[in-house]
Amino acid sequence: MNLREARVEDIATLFAIRTSVLENHHSLETLAALGVTPETIAQMLNTTCKAWIAELEEQAVGFSMANAVDRMIFGLFVRPAYERRGIGRLLLQQAEAWLWSDPDTQEIWLLTNKNPQLRAYGFYQHLGWMPLKDPFSQQLKFVKQRSSDASMTIK
Repeated sequence: MNLREARVEDIATLFAIRTSVLENHHSLETLAALGVTPETIAQMLNTTCKAWIAELEEQAVGFSMANAVDRMIFGLFVRPAYERRGIGRLLLQQAEAWLWSDPDTQEIWLLTNKNPQLRAYGFYQHLGWMPLKDPFSQQLKFVKQRSSDASMTIK
């Protein structure tokens, strides 16, 4: 598997992967209504964010995206046919390492669907993320604190 940094030219690929997922699926129209458009992603990639694409046999099968200013994981998605192969874990670790490369970062966070029946809930917990339950929110916030093993730097 090849993991590489995404470029603005990859935005269509990011959307193709994002709209392919079965759990937490969003159409292009729903994403646009949420403010997630090719234009906003291009702006993010050109300013405060980085994204990484996982490729198998030259096919893009997943991506992660992180925002350095907000210290958050913005997205993590793997095409359904490639789930349960460790791709999501590698993409998440890449995004985490990039966020931890700022020595001032003590906590990182992400939002996901708050349904505990979805795999994301257990996936994040298994990888050391702690859920913060808010009965008034439609999403669940997970946080991760800096630990001694978070000191590796990936550019």
